[in-house]
Amino acid sequence: MDTFGAASHNEVLQLVIQIGVLLASARILGAVARRLGQPSVIGEILAGILLGPSMLSGWVPAVGEWVLPQTEVQGHLLEVVALIGVMFLMVVTGLETDLGLIRRRIRVASGVALGGLIVPFATGALLGANIPRDLLGDPSRRPVFVLFIATALSISAIPVLAKVLIDLGLMRREIGQTMLAAGMIDDITGWTLLGLVTALASADAASPVTVLGTVGTVVIFVAVSATVGAWLTRRGLLLVQGLLRGEGMALTLIVVTAFAWGALSQWLHLEPLIGAFAIGILFGRFPTLPADAAATLETMALHVFAPIFFAVAGLKVDIGAVLEPRLLGLALLVIAVATFGKVAGAYVGARFLSGQDHWYALAFGAGLNARGALEILIASIGLSLGILSVEMFSIIVVMAVVTSLMAPFGLRYCLARVVPAADEEHRIAKERALRSTFTAGIRRILVPVRPRSDVAGTQVIEAFISRRLAEAHGAATTLIAVPTDSTKGLATEYLSRLRALFTGDATTKVIPSDKPREVILREAEHGYDLLMVGTATMSTERGTLFGPLVDEIVRYAPCPTIVVRGEPVVDAWRPRRILVPTNGTPSSRRALDLAFTLAEDDAQVEAIHVIPAAAVTTYRDFATDITSEIRAVATSLEHDVATRVIEASGVEEAVLAEAETWGADLIVLGTGVRAGSNRLYLGPSVEHLARNAPCPVVIVNG
Repeated sequence: MDTFGAASHNEVLQLVIQIGVLLASARILGAVARRLGQPSVIGEILAGILLGPSMLSGWVPAVGEWVLPQTEVQGHLLEVVALIGVMFLMVVTGLETDLGLIRRRIRVASGVALGGLIVPFATGALLGANIPRDLLGDPSRRPVFVLFIATALSISAIPVLAKVLIDLGLMRREIGQTMLAAGMIDDITGWTLLGLVTALASADAASPVTVLGTVGTVVIFVAVSATVGAWLTRRGLLLVQGLLRGEGMALTLIVVTAFAWGALSQWLHLEPLIGAFAIGILFGRFPTLPADAAATLETMALHVFAPIFFAVAGLKVDIGAVLEPRLLGLALLVIAVATFGKVAGAYVGARFLSGQDHWYALAFGAGLNARGALEILIASIGLSLGILSVEMFSIIVVMAVVTSLMAPFGLRYCLARVVPAADEEHRIAKERALRSTFTAGIRRILVPVRPRSDVAGTQVIEAFISRRLAEAHGAATTLIAVPTDSTKGLATEYLSRLRALFTGDATTKVIPSDKPREVILREAEHGYDLLMVGTATMSTERGTLFGPLVDEIVRYAPCPTIVVRGEPVVDAWRPRRILVPTNGTPSSRRALDLAFTLAEDDAQVEAIHVIPAAAVTTYRDFATDITSEIRAVATSLEHDVATRVIEASGVEEAVLAEAETWGADLIVLGTGVRAGSNRLYLGPSVEHLARNAPCPVVIVNG
């Protein structure tokens, strides 16, 4: 078997120079665009145009020899880098896609997609029928040319649209998600039509079998993604978080799966970016996906690879090729027809089929008008199949870039005149508030379990906390037992019974060892966001607080911990009255965040602040500020909270008296492990309250 040939020294050298120059130029001009109040994608595309044959490379041929590909291999190398950029961008877009919001807006998305497909297809067909014969690739096959132009003008550039939405902060807004859904519907339909057109170009006619086969590939891809793809992503994530542990394994999983699914969609002639987008959606459904993996991928996509992709798109523009008066006039006509068809079509679909107001409907057309590098890819397909002439190819490329540059301006202009609905503003504000809470960062919970004769005690409280975190943020729980070899079977059986108390995503691990502390802490190092331990009573031994094992786990835990002290009175325990002592510190804020998460609809949360009796005058204003801030936080999270300021000589006694008088079911305390001793030290107030509280206590150690 022959080994594959490597690129030559000069080809590799040129690629390295191209990447450096394109990335630097794209980032600099992108930053300039942002300073001017425009999306960075405008500057990134302009960077390619400025460096390309239209300007610098055309004016200074020596520059073009290094910036522009000079051989077919050089072109392929640069295209591969651009392909990585668009696939990363589509994965990030998929991760940001809110399927629940799209389902709620599917009627609007479908109307926009329908109008945005039919009208540009019709106007494109009319345009194609009147293009001069000498500009056709094969004048004898005008019907194929007409269908190709109609299809090309119907497709939007989802990567450009996604980047614009990200730049403008619209990705999580209703209009952004709806626009993205409509664009995907149009593009999938457009690629299906393109498959039919290429079949016509390759043969004299498309048979019913060809038509059904092309439509069938789309159905197969969607079905396989929703079933096999969903199963693979779920199992893969469990695998890298459970067995194949290592730094960046989740990130590697996302990238590998995206390229695998991109290969599937490419094999089905649907383009790899659709597969990458599908994988992004599938992984975005899992709250347990490590936040650092998504953040790293987003950084790589938006700040490294995507700018190169958009710069390469601009690099392909050769304005000089269409400066001849007749071609320039035709180019302007193509741009006008493409813009009118997409804007008018999306407007009609949004305004009359979906009942949206004028500016909202116009914004859909402005955003979906971007054609971007996908149009360039389609034009390349038409050129290679002999459907387009070289002149017509250049015109379509110019149209693709011009409409991409127009989209951000048009979208910003329209949205400046749109008044967001009150419910959407409320949803956005709540999402923003939730993202800032302590509990929002809890995706994976580790719960060490000591097998006992019955499923009760602190594990009932731990199970309740786990369920509420799962309901609020999709957190997943792992129950771990560390028995001896002789009690392994008992531990396994106990965990199987205990699992029913926890969430449906709860998994179990039994690791026999005579060193439970080391096993638990080693497990906690593998991407857990919270370690939760329980103890029914406080230790009576000098030098320990909860007991040697619990104390050491809390002291050395690599992540935040929760200690549950005390047992519920009944097995079906649910706290109706949750008391949170607060002093305005970050640790008390974390306790309050947890209390809000634990509070069910019929539960009450009371936050109290105790002012020392000897310093009432000094601290009264401070106490008022604290309680006002608590009420503001509760309002933003849609929770009710009662606040009290108590004047007392002793903080601990005042809290215990309030818990007794009010009949609290749970006290939530916030603290931090204190350094300076060989024992677990949480502070005198927390330790006193934990030891003497008349009800269970949850201690949040951030």
